[in-house]
Amino acid sequence: MAKQQLTRVKGGDLELHEKVVAINRVVKTTKGGRAFSFSALVVVGNGAGVVGHGLGKAKEVQEAITKGIDDAKKNLIKVPVMHGTIPHEQLAKEGAAKVMIRPAAHGTGVIAGGSMRAVLEAAGITDVLSKSLGSANPHNVVKATFTALGMLREPIKVAKDRNISLKKVFNG
Repeated sequence: MAKQQLTRVKGGDLELHEKVVAINRVVKTTKGGRAFSFSALVVVGNGAGVVGHGLGKAKEVQEAITKGIDDAKKNLIKVPVMHGTIPHEQLAKEGAAKVMIRPAAHGTGVIAGGSMRAVLEAAGITDVLSKSLGSANPHNVVKATFTALGMLREPIKVAKDRNISLKKVFNG
């Protein structure tokens, strides 16, 4: 399976909605006691096919979330969304996390676990079947979901590349 190049998007003029996926408290033991810091995994999206994820680290939770949002705005990708679902099934792997996303009929809803659900909803996908296989680590699941969404292909582009009609792309 060949990896596709992700379509990057600039986030300056988009209205993006943030969703905190995971907050992790990190403790470093020093000679003077314990030093606490936080890391926040954040997903941003406009609900119309543009989505990004980021990681922020700071001494306070709110500052970590703000840094995560800034990082997510730098990693935006464009996802092909057709009638609230994705154009085709896709598998992707990141670390030990493996995800499968599959198109679903209108009215199905987002059938996905926590971290994958956040990414899919931020992208504006309303009907999808998905399964997280392997690791449940939120960082790797989010990255694997992004890889899967980045590998999705626009049906119009597929039809143009194959030199066939759009109707034949879906009807085989």
